[in-house]
Amino acid sequence: MFLDLNVIYQRIQTDKRILGRVLSLVESDNDRSEEILNYLFQFTGNAFRIGLTGPPGAGKSTITNQLARHYRSLGKRVAIIAVDPTSPFTGGALLGDRVRMSDIGNDEGIFIRSMATRGELGGLTKKARDLADVFDAAGYDFILFETVGVGQSELDIVEAADTTIVVLVPESGDSIQAMKAGLMEIADFFVLNKSDRPSADQAITALQTIIGMREHDASTWLPGIIKTIATEKKGIIEIAGEVTRHYNYLISSDQFIKNRVKRFQQRVKQIVEEKIIHELWNLHPLELVIVGNEQNQNPSSPYYTAKQIIGAYKNSREQ
Repeated sequence: MFLDLNVIYQRIQTDKRILGRVLSLVESDNDRSEEILNYLFQFTGNAFRIGLTGPPGAGKSTITNQLARHYRSLGKRVAIIAVDPTSPFTGGALLGDRVRMSDIGNDEGIFIRSMATRGELGGLTKKARDLADVFDAAGYDFILFETVGVGQSELDIVEAADTTIVVLVPESGDSIQAMKAGLMEIADFFVLNKSDRPSADQAITALQTIIGMREHDASTWLPGIIKTIATEKKGIIEIAGEVTRHYNYLISSDQFIKNRVKRFQQRVKQIVEEKIIHELWNLHPLELVIVGNEQNQNPSSPYYTAKQIIGAYKNSREQ
């Protein structure tokens, strides 16, 4: 894609085909991807980013689908970034979410993008944040992240979303205590889906107990619990209402900007680390550094070897 950057910005507002090509460039680390992201960043900051996470089978895709429909009924544009498991054969996404959301995919105001986890255990691939910036610059009002659903390891959703929703089902009741050290602590509010099942009240009691145990005062945000039956579209309006309530809290408490600044700093740190590591191993391939150990001649420890690599890297930077 050799379009002028300003032309790209103008075209992604209205042309889904061009938007899709830009997303592909960014996701594949194409030579122009960083240049495009640098230019588009000035147009970001308007979209509200919502993360949906939770155990597999909780109904995240159905809720995402219905929530997108709700925002469309209000005239809003919605982008969905659905992170699917990586295929062990092709390395690509299995695209399960794209299939499940096919009924809303033809809506001009909705764009669905499936991504592979590429083996990452955080539930949300790092490139998802770059794609969210593209959607933001393209004028989408809401960006919904739906994570792969791998349990407690999905904690990096917090680094991407303004509001994080943890979706559970009544059967989660027995395991909620085990989850609380990870997944349970990142929720801005909980959704108990399939709440018509018999064990729903037990699960709600367990959630309320955990929420009540958090340290808090009169100004602390405490997560709410929304009961839904997503397949019957019950509770979706309540979810949107809780998102709005959380947004209002963030604004009134000055937490909205603080959170975004913190996420920006974390992202810069991550990018710097990735670039330095990439440069380091390109300059000093590990195979060349440890060749002396292959013949067991004066073998050095991994720590000593690592120190030598870092020293060589520093020297190369000073020259």
